[in-house]
Amino acid sequence: MSGHETDCLSLPGARGGSRFPTVVPSLAHFAARANDGRMTITFITGANKGLGHETARRLIEHGHTVLLGARDAKAGTAAAAELGARFVQIDVTDDESVVAAAADVEQHESVIDVLINNAGVHGPHGDPSGLTGADILNVLDVNLVGVVRTTTAFLPLLRRSADPVIINVSSSMGSLAATHDLSRAESKVIAPAYTSSKAALTMLTTQYAKALTDVRINAADPGYTATDLNDNTGPQTVTEGTDAIVGLATEGPGHRSGRFVDRAGEIKWS
Repeated sequence: MSGHETDCLSLPGARGGSRFPTVVPSLAHFAARANDGRMTITFITGANKGLGHETARRLIEHGHTVLLGARDAKAGTAAAAELGARFVQIDVTDDESVVAAAADVEQHESVIDVLINNAGVHGPHGDPSGLTGADILNVLDVNLVGVVRTTTAFLPLLRRSADPVIINVSSSMGSLAATHDLSRAESKVIAPAYTSSKAALTMLTTQYAKALTDVRINAADPGYTATDLNDNTGPQTVTEGTDAIVGLATEGPGHRSGRFVDRAGEIKWS
């Protein structure tokens, strides 16, 4: 694996978490954020491919300076060169790597305005009879603990921004309502590690939002999106899958913290 990235699991013929059953033109038409007269600086984890890569591409089009984070130096460097971003190596499961990434940004940019915690893995799915503690811990280490590591390391840089934003890429796969709704893709997937991690991540987002009132912190649900991680089976394009993320990254001051958002807008989570 060249870099951690989050996405929905493969389910042929299923509807996406965003409730859009077919590929339609992108719904996102967001204005670029103004920020103290300079370009918005955005750091994205797991950004060498898939949703992270497309988010980087779109935000660069919006005028953001994008710092492309990835674990694999070769893949990350190539992706950054392709997009016009700056590559910063980061392995969200490694404390030293995360601290080093923040130090790199401190040295070069000294501030970030938007942190997008996109890195994620699926882990085992299907019959959980043989599931081990290590299986669960490996997924949580990326999808949940990795977010904590990265957020803690980058908070000092975010707090230098006039409008600091954190976006956690979660999923309705962690929603009790969605996974019990038989009309939705989430109800047909058995992925104990992944779903548990996303339920925890959404709750983590709300807790951070309550506690860190000086930072706008929200969670995004990409929906069931075609990427190489699910053999491109999702009904949404990768551009559509990044609509909620890009929207949160470009909406500007004055919006609420603690929301869970898909490409149709705010969704209730339970």
